[in-house]
Amino acid sequence: MHVLMVIDVGNTHVTVGVFSDRDLTATWRLTADSRRTDDEYLLLLAALLERRGVAPGDIDAVAICSVVPPLTEIVCRALTGLVGCEPMVVGHDTQLGLTNLYDRPQDVGADRLVDAVSAVQLYGGPAIVVDFGTATVFDAISAQREYLGGAISPGIHLAADALYQATSLLRRVDLDPPERAIGGNTTRAIQSGLLYGYVGLVEGMIHRFRAELSPQAPEGVKVIATGGLAAVIADHTDEFTHVDENLTLTGLRLVYERNR
Repeated sequence: MHVLMVIDVGNTHVTVGVFSDRDLTATWRLTADSRRTDDEYLLLLAALLERRGVAPGDIDAVAICSVVPPLTEIVCRALTGLVGCEPMVVGHDTQLGLTNLYDRPQDVGADRLVDAVSAVQLYGGPAIVVDFGTATVFDAISAQREYLGGAISPGIHLAADALYQATSLLRRVDLDPPERAIGGNTTRAIQSGLLYGYVGLVEGMIHRFRAELSPQAPEGVKVIATGGLAAVIADHTDEFTHVDENLTLTGLRLVYERNR
């Protein structure tokens, strides 16, 4: 049995998964904190593995994608010390099995490319990936496995924090869906604006992407939602054909398999 650890280092969270052969057997979400030392990450990851009955010596390889370079180095040192092998870090020289048509290919975040690989491999193209993270990111992939580009907007939590910090009277609220779009009090009004406002943003962007990706058959475009808030948004729209919270982790496995 081949055991692969995969790690997605984001601005807010570090998401970790363990594959036994091709089965995802364990996942964790950690706070991304570049103030932690590699020793702290080593101890934290070792404890998480132990709780799931995975010995570090059982891990054959590690694959990482990251959008936080300082944290990449810390996590890589921790993993090298933990499992005894150097991680494969996804970069722009990594074989992905798709063509990157971005104006400056090196400017695309590794997580976006890994998501694209996973989307077309699992669900086919043309495809749109909507990743709900620190930013809400839209990516487009053609039927010919070409990464075309996308769009980036502030994530819903980022927007909520900005609203709270930039106003004197508005408060922080939980992202609970209000019963009506017309909020009868300030809390409901903020919840409506954040949740239903983002649903409107997502639906509008998907419609535009569909029209550009496949103008003759927009209904044939797959739309995959991923990220921490994917399930929350999916409850309020019918635009997603798939919700896959582990899209990036699976993509890391697929990229590793192509490059090993």
